[in-house]
Amino acid sequence: MQGWVLVKNDAPLVCMEIEDRPLKGGEVRLRVTHCGVCHSDLHVCRGWYDLGGGRALSLADRGITLPRALGHEVLGRVVELGPEVHGAEIGDVRIVYPWIGCGHCKMCRRGDENLCDNMRTIGIKEHGGFASQIIVPDARYLVDPGRIDPAWAATLACSGLTVYSAAAKIMPLEPDDAVLLIGCGGLGLAAIAMLRAKGHHNIVATDIDDDKLQAALEAGARAVVDSRMPDVREALIRSADGPFAAALDFVNSPVTAKLGLECLAKNGKLVLVGVGNGEIPLSLPSMVFSGKTIRGTNSGTLQELRGVVELANSGELNPVPITLMDKSLTNEAMSMLHDGKVVGRLVLV
Repeated sequence: MQGWVLVKNDAPLVCMEIEDRPLKGGEVRLRVTHCGVCHSDLHVCRGWYDLGGGRALSLADRGITLPRALGHEVLGRVVELGPEVHGAEIGDVRIVYPWIGCGHCKMCRRGDENLCDNMRTIGIKEHGGFASQIIVPDARYLVDPGRIDPAWAATLACSGLTVYSAAAKIMPLEPDDAVLLIGCGGLGLAAIAMLRAKGHHNIVATDIDDDKLQAALEAGARAVVDSRMPDVREALIRSADGPFAAALDFVNSPVTAKLGLECLAKNGKLVLVGVGNGEIPLSLPSMVFSGKTIRGTNSGTLQELRGVVELANSGELNPVPITLMDKSLTNEAMSMLHDGKVVGRLVLV
């Protein structure tokens, strides 16, 4: 099979042949028809993560080896079944749940494969959707997209799932409780749609890009604030008629995480979603006096993906803007995402 492959960090992807292999056990082979491009792909290309305090996490630290075909927002058609497959048929069109765990640890046994210490993530540990075909270890990781647009369906495996799981972590909230969204990229816009689908309307978004702020308004944000403003915290709180019950940080840098925490009301919740960089100073007594919560979220579970797809098929969840690009333009798509030139999501076809 052929794919766009990361051969060397901080270098363009290379279109090359990838050695194929026979299927075994319950494995399923799919021909990739749609694959989203995600900021996580950019992090893998760079090869390391800034943990703050002079610390870094490398690909090797995460058990990732090269060469690797990236791409974890995958939709495809089943073209081959292993000898022990149950629950899939040739010709099925399916979303692929990519956050595959070891299957044996405590996290996996309770359904939290996305938190497994020995993940086999498609597009990161295993070849992903930037290739022409992928192998999925079991048919249970395949989700029927139903009637929704296949390009949007592909993005639900990461973008949709991540915001669904992140939104769940700030609940329960009243419909008019103020929620702050930091970052109006693909995840931020998806979060606006997700919150509105669940009945929340007091949503305020902030970003440094005028086009993305406009897109947030069009997606249903009550108000937007340019985070380049010198008094951005005060402007955000004014726009929400008071401090926020919750904040979702889709950037997760020292500046944005500090802003999110400072905008919270007492007992407010800050959920860190983006894989940005660095660290923040934290007043420990202030956390006690305010009752605030800071927590991270890492994609979501297979059951949550099924919930996202069900919500999308109900008609209550609006799709985010999607730009389709031919897979031959994979490097161009990565560059556009890197340069912040994408409103919504990019999907390779």
